[in-house]
Amino acid sequence: MGERQKVVDNCLHLIELAKLLKIPILLTEQYPKGIGSTVPEIRNALLLYGPLEKLTFNCCEGPGFLDTLNSLGRKKIILTGMETHICVLQTCIGLLREGFNVHIVMDAVCSRAKENWKTGIEFMRDAGAVITCTETVLFQLLKVAGTDEFKAISKRIKS
Repeated sequence: MGERQKVVDNCLHLIELAKLLKIPILLTEQYPKGIGSTVPEIRNALLLYGPLEKLTFNCCEGPGFLDTLNSLGRKKIILTGMETHICVLQTCIGLLREGFNVHIVMDAVCSRAKENWKTGIEFMRDAGAVITCTETVLFQLLKVAGTDEFKAISKRIKS
């Protein structure tokens, strides 16, 4: 399995758990007219496809993002996405400055070059973000085995 597919699959696992636990999902798209929209696998997994379009690399500087995020009343953010060293990094820094506790899912973010990914991860860790992985996030949110949610997620990650 390629790196891109691994990131998409891990994002799909996180989306599924968010749906099961009713955790809100905010989707942003960087310049969709020029770069394109969200990949179909992720777009189709969402209950509602209503991306916040942006031209800024930092989502916090995009129109409506912080207002929407603040309206949810959450301070812990699970951040995934593309171009770890650009959009993910700048958004992470923006969220940290706004007082959010940011968790970067290192196997659900990517860059075109491995060195850029690594640099972005190290930068965000140094800035105060929590660096984690998909399975850690899934099981921290699930908390216990035996629930319907646990069974659904366990089946997904074993396949």
